[in-house]
Amino acid sequence: MTQELKESFGSPGGSLAAKVRTLGPSMTRSMQRVAEAVAGDPAGCAALTVTGLAGLTGTSEATVVRTARLLGYPGYRDLRLALAGLAAQQQSGRAPAITTDIAVDDSLADVVAKLAYEEQQTLADTAAGLDTGQLGAAVTALTGARRTDVYGIGASGLVAQDLTQKLLRIGLIAHAHSDPHLAVTNAVQLRSGDVAIAITHSGSTGDVIEPLRAAFEHGATTVAITGRPDSPVTQYADLVLTTSTSRESELRPAAMSSRTGQLLVVDCLFVGVAQRTYETAAPALAASYEALAHRHRSASR
Repeated sequence: MTQELKESFGSPGGSLAAKVRTLGPSMTRSMQRVAEAVAGDPAGCAALTVTGLAGLTGTSEATVVRTARLLGYPGYRDLRLALAGLAAQQQSGRAPAITTDIAVDDSLADVVAKLAYEEQQTLADTAAGLDTGQLGAAVTALTGARRTDVYGIGASGLVAQDLTQKLLRIGLIAHAHSDPHLAVTNAVQLRSGDVAIAITHSGSTGDVIEPLRAAFEHGATTVAITGRPDSPVTQYADLVLTTSTSRESELRPAAMSSRTGQLLVVDCLFVGVAQRTYETAAPALAASYEALAHRHRSASR
């Protein structure tokens, strides 16, 4: 990650909140209580010793230390320093956080504000947690691929189509598969030098895991784009690109909100490939624009 991104998204408070949202589902319940406590009340928790936080959350000192380490801090002391920094930021006069829980009687203005904040937070969290080493390896694989197959169901299927359309416009061979039968029958044709990408927020969608597994077993380079880095789909992924774990609500299911982070990852992949193949990508994009130009002109008359 560049220094600019680290400064924007890697502040103690921003990175801590992102990690809690992303890693929370993979924690034990006792560790979740610790993580939720520090994310919910950084100032209060910063004032507590490890014994005090263990007492507050009904856990043990060992659990507090393990949680701190899972969140990326060498020990509890480092976590307390991060919490103190976040508390200072919150007391410096910045606007209070906007809740994203949308009520059925919210005004449209409130809905717009809440959704805009949610989208911004999802993008920030995804950028903060994205492993650029894994991203770079995926870009390299796509750049040299004979063919790329992308699997996604539902909202993730729309993201799969978005990626393949982008790759096609720079002259690469790519196919999006939302039909699970076609996905598997195509996956078994892949070989070394091909790429298969599975997009699934939960990481447990069987119709996406099955073709990725087939591609993996036939030697293709496999990539998983998921909100759960420890989910079943990653068993068959050579590379894992993690998106933000979206906050789900009754009126905004995870399948909708997760799409924002997935689209950011897709755009990062596409731009990376376009940079690597610029000499051929630029003319291909120009040709595709020219091929469709008459349609735009006709529509504007």
